[in-house]
Amino acid sequence: MTVRATSRGAQRTSLEGTRAEVLICGASFAGLAVARELASSGASVLVLDRYEIGERQTSACACPTPWLEALGLGASIKQELPYMSFTTPRGSVRYRLPWSWSSFDYRQLCELLWAQCGEARFETAKVESLGQRRADGTVDVITDRGTISAPLVVDALGWRRVLCSPHYQPPEAPLSRGLEVHPEHDGSGDALEIWIERSIVRRGYGWRVPAADEARIGVGSYDPNQHVKEPTVALSERLGRDPINYQGNWFPHRLRAATEGDIFFAGDSAGHCFPLSGEGIRTAFYFGIACGRELRAVIEGRSDRAAALAAYESFNSGHKRPFAIALALQRLIPALPPRVLTALLAIIGNQRIVDRAFGWYLDQAAPEFAELGSPPEASKLSDTRVLAGVPR
Repeated sequence: MTVRATSRGAQRTSLEGTRAEVLICGASFAGLAVARELASSGASVLVLDRYEIGERQTSACACPTPWLEALGLGASIKQELPYMSFTTPRGSVRYRLPWSWSSFDYRQLCELLWAQCGEARFETAKVESLGQRRADGTVDVITDRGTISAPLVVDALGWRRVLCSPHYQPPEAPLSRGLEVHPEHDGSGDALEIWIERSIVRRGYGWRVPAADEARIGVGSYDPNQHVKEPTVALSERLGRDPINYQGNWFPHRLRAATEGDIFFAGDSAGHCFPLSGEGIRTAFYFGIACGRELRAVIEGRSDRAAALAAYESFNSGHKRPFAIALALQRLIPALPPRVLTALLAIIGNQRIVDRAFGWYLDQAAPEFAELGSPPEASKLSDTRVLAGVPR
């Protein structure tokens, strides 16, 4: 169970009337990636979250190792996994990947990422809704600690997409649901393991992610109406582990618009979670970086808000095809007879096919993107710069 470290009562002083040049709602992987891109930009950046940074883990916390290395987060790695295995009722296959997965320590990774965010400021606050747009171009965001204003606002709060209307509501929204347990583990195993069995979950998959001293065992369902506690417990017991330390969340499986009105959306709030695999950490980094670079262009006077919104949405839309392919596979694979699926997995097991298939998968949000435009040193910019019509 999560132990809250956030301030309460009298410690929660008012933020009413606070202004920033960039307001990032959500200290998620995406939100921190946005803030990282604004380091040494000279902008006043405020990050809000209901919880302290790194306080509340919400996923299995496994990511392609090249991404963790590209972002300088290697110290958070708990166990590297160069293999994947897939089990169906008809058998199992094991692939040597052209790259590896790594399970990581959630709090440590968040702290490492935050350390790269320069002079950004953090406050705990629950973001409640979008307020009005002011005559000077700033946007109000209403929180439980008061109204905060900024000309550049990012929603990285997750699948609820808080700063828009209407909000997503399960089970009607295109959301999957997942639950996992964290029993003790002996550090053995070198594969991220996947089970595709209708006896476990009708439309979805089970997983085990070795993470040194713990195993992360869970079940994800593409059908938001299907509860996953019972199958998670069953899989854990099948693997000889006690189902303890529960953790669950909804996650999107359809790409959404990355902008709406004057707001930028990144991570789960924009559907930046890859269908089929349910992987959202790497894509949160990827789209968060892209969003941060557009905001930096505004800060440095190379763009304005309208142009940045358009450019970021164009970047997001450019990924519709791979997301659509993955969504089609998400619908197809659970419908395949187990015999056919097992045969297909065996064919894919040819190393050349594995390299091509998983190479394509990684390339849809390639780690090289993190290194293309690392945050530059602070520029000597004019004091009369304008943010979307708002004098600094």
